[in-house]
Amino acid sequence: MAITAIGSAALKAYGSSIQKIQTEQQAIQAQMPKEPARTEGFSKTMSDSIRQVNDMQIQGEAMVQEFATGKNTNVHELMIHLQKAGLAVSLTSAVRNKVMTAYQEMMRMQM
Repeated sequence: MAITAIGSAALKAYGSSIQKIQTEQQAIQAQMPKEPARTEGFSKTMSDSIRQVNDMQIQGEAMVQEFATGKNTNVHELMIHLQKAGLAVSLTSAVRNKVMTAYQEMMRMQM
């Protein structure tokens, strides 16, 4: 008799936990977007990134010219922008090197 009571209590606890999990899953699914997010192609992502890095370099050159002519005297802003542009170029170079390494590795594979 005691084993039946324990088994019954365990089944009730199990059932309530399953119901709670299902309710939480439904709440999470309701918050999810109905349409899948649109992803861009690799080449578009790379070209956009390269364009942004190029724009940062051009803006940096313009800021240096403004500083040299005396139009802008904010050295701190100039140095911060030049550091950001330099880091962007370094990151782009590192990504390019990784892509080239991956391409070369794929070319070495035997099919």
